Amino acid sequence: MNILEKISIVAAGAACCILCCGTAHSAPDSQPELWTLEECVNYALENNIDLQRARNTQLSGMEDTEEAKAAMFPDFSASIGQSFVNYPSENALDRNSYTGNYSLDASVAVYQGGKLRTALKQAKVQNAIDELSVSESENDIRIAIVSAYMQVLYAKEAVEIAKNTALLSKAQKDRAEQMYEVGSVSKVDFAQFESQYVSDEYQVVVAKTSLDNYRLQLKQLLELDITEEIDVVSPDVEDGDILKLLPEKEDVYSKALEVMPQVKRGEMEVEISRLGIKYAKSGYYPSIMLSAGVGTAHLSGGGFAKGTQIWNRFNENVGLTVNVPIYSNRRNKSAVNRAKIEADNSVLSWQDIKKTLLENVESAYLDAMSAQSQYVAAKEREKYANQSYVLTDEQFRVGMKNTVELLSAYNEYVSSRQEVLQAKYMALLNMELLDIYQGKYMENEK
Repeated sequence: MNILEKISIVAAGAACCILCCGTAHSAPDSQPELWTLEECVNYALENNIDLQRARNTQLSGMEDTEEAKAAMFPDFSASIGQSFVNYPSENALDRNSYTGNYSLDASVAVYQGGKLRTALKQAKVQNAIDELSVSESENDIRIAIVSAYMQVLYAKEAVEIAKNTALLSKAQKDRAEQMYEVGSVSKVDFAQFESQYVSDEYQVVVAKTSLDNYRLQLKQLLELDITEEIDVVSPDVEDGDILKLLPEKEDVYSKALEVMPQVKRGEMEVEISRLGIKYAKSGYYPSIMLSAGVGTAHLSGGGFAKGTQIWNRFNENVGLTVNVPIYSNRRNKSAVNRAKIEADNSVLSWQDIKKTLLENVESAYLDAMSAQSQYVAAKEREKYANQSYVLTDEQFRVGMKNTVELLSAYNEYVSSRQEVLQAKYMALLNMELLDIYQGKYMENEK
C-alpha cells in the first residue's frame, strides 16, 4: 500500500466521523453558492462598476457625435423683450415709456475651413475608440477573474493536501506514541513527531486563511454584497489538459494583434490625432456666416396704436459675415504645432501598446511552457519521493532508519506534492491567458 492509499483511507475515516458527528449541526442554507468560471466572467461583465462607467462614457461620446452633426445645420432662436422706462425730469412730456421687441433669427456656418466636418469625423472615430475601450475593459476583467478563480482553485486543493498531510502526520504521531510507550523510540524522537504534527496542523490553518483571502478577492471583483458567500466549482483536470500542445508563440502574437481591442484603439487614436492637425489648420482659413431674421417692436408715445406699431415696425434682415484671420497672436500656429506633437505621441503610444502586448504574450507563453515542464518533473519527483518515504517508513519500523531520516523523507514528499500543485495551476492559468489573447471569449460572444 503506497502513501496515497494510506492518506485516502485516513481521510475517508475522518470524513465519516465528520458526517456522523456534524450532520445534525449543518444547515444546507449555510453552504456558499458554487460558481463556475463562465458564470463569474459573465456576472462581472454585467455588474462591474468600472465597466459600467466605460459604457456610460461610450454613450456620452455618442451624444457628442449627434451634437457635431447638428452643428452643420442652421440654428434658430426667438426673443421677446419688454421694458419700462421712467423719466423723472419735470420737463418730460411723458415720464413713462413702455417698449417691446420681438424677433426670430437664424444663422448658419457656410464655410469654416472644414472645421465642422473634421469635428464630426473626430467624434465618429472617438465613438469607435470608446467602444474599443469597453472591450478592453471587458478583457481586463476577464483576466482578473481568471487569475482570481485559478488562485481559489489552487488554494482549495492546497487545503485538501494540507488536511491529508495533517492526517498522515497525526497517524505518525500516534504510532510514535505507542512506540515510545513500549520503549521503541526515545522521548526526543516522539517530541519530533509531535512537533511535526503541530506544524502540519498550523499549515492547514494557513492554507484555509489563504483560501478565504482568495475567495474574498474574487468576491470583490464580482462586486458582491458583504453578506454573500461564494465558492468555485472545481473542474475535472486531466494531465492531457495541463500538457496540451501550445500554439506557436508567433501565431499567438499575430492573432493578438488582430483581435485585442487595445491595438485597434491605439491605431484609431493615431487617426483622431491626425484629424486634430486638420482641425487646427482650419483656423488659418476664412469663415463665412449667413444670418437672417424677422422682428418688430412697439414704443408707447410713438404716435401709433400698439397693434399698428407692431405691424409698421415689422422688419426683415439678411446678412453675410466674412471673417478673415490676419494675425491671431500665434494662436493658430501653436494649435497646429501642439496637434502635430499630439499625433507623434499617439504613434508612440500605439507602438507601446503593441510592445506591452508582446511582453504579456511572451510572458504567458514562457510561463505556460515552464509550468508544463515543471509539472512533468514535479510528478516524477512526487512519485519517487512517495517511494522513498514508504521505504524509509518501513525501515524506520524495524530500526534501520532514525527519526530524522523518516521526517526528512516525509517532508520531501510533502514538498513534492506542493510543487505539483503549483505547476498545475500555473500552467492552467497561463494557457487560459493565451486563449484570451487569441480572442477566445470574443469569438464565443459572437
